[in-house]
Amino acid sequence: MKLAILCIAAVGAAHAQSADAAPFEVLHVRGNVYMFASTLGNVTVQIGKDAGQDGVLLVDSGPAPLTSRILAEIRKLSGQPVRYILNTSPDADHTGGNATIAKPDARPYFVAPDVSIFAQDNVMMRMSAPGSSASSAAWPTLTFNDAKMVDFNGEPVQMFAERNAHTDGDSIVLFRGSNVLSAGDVFLTTGYPVIDVKRGGSIQGEIKALNHILELTVPHHMQEGGTMVIPGHGRLCDQADVTEYRDMLTIIRDRVAELVAKGKTLVEVQAARPSRDYDRRYSTASWTGDMFVEAIYQSLRNEGGKKK
Repeated sequence: MKLAILCIAAVGAAHAQSADAAPFEVLHVRGNVYMFASTLGNVTVQIGKDAGQDGVLLVDSGPAPLTSRILAEIRKLSGQPVRYILNTSPDADHTGGNATIAKPDARPYFVAPDVSIFAQDNVMMRMSAPGSSASSAAWPTLTFNDAKMVDFNGEPVQMFAERNAHTDGDSIVLFRGSNVLSAGDVFLTTGYPVIDVKRGGSIQGEIKALNHILELTVPHHMQEGGTMVIPGHGRLCDQADVTEYRDMLTIIRDRVAELVAKGKTLVEVQAARPSRDYDRRYSTASWTGDMFVEAIYQSLRNEGGKKK
């Protein structure tokens, strides 16, 4: 189930790729939960098993060019309507399908006319701000501050705000019965996390969010298996993968923080190559090691250069 996925991260490059040509795979993760994996990003899908009030819940709706493919794959799994979309960030590769799936004329796709779109408060602020490309039909219909829980398809689904991680509106979603966690862009296997400082992202919030994921997940044996973690981009993971990612970010953060404490400029910090051990694995054309180090530098400077 290890699906190799290239990083076409949340900096916009993903949409240059043809949706028809993008590799796409449906993985049954556990219980009612599926992972719709593609090089354009992952969508988590919870499918109801019984008729009546059950239905389909999506964690993120994917980029707009993939909407028809996502809906077609849902139809193969269930004839029940889509009732919930839980957005983990305001990014277009996570919210691009909102408008099409939620609007009434999507009923031929068995979409309920009253689809509820949940997101953290700041997602609504970002998507409705002047200059945003998101249409009002894509905006969240219900927002929350810290956490939100729904019981759907016979399973408690918890949504936790992870402030100031990738952005200031990140969330993660835990399917308690299925023992699956959907991490959004807080956790990637395809590259460094995109710390969007201008939209409230920070390295401290990112590491804090990963630590929260580790608190919510449980390994099965020898730190392997157990809770399955679906990243925003990349292959299916478990707690051990998140631990490795958290440790990598902590090491780089500490190196940058030490240089900041010594009064080094950004150019000097980048010249020291604090991410050198990891660049071959995580640096990509769209989000390089230097870009990541710059985001950490700016983030730490904004917070006084302190480690937490």
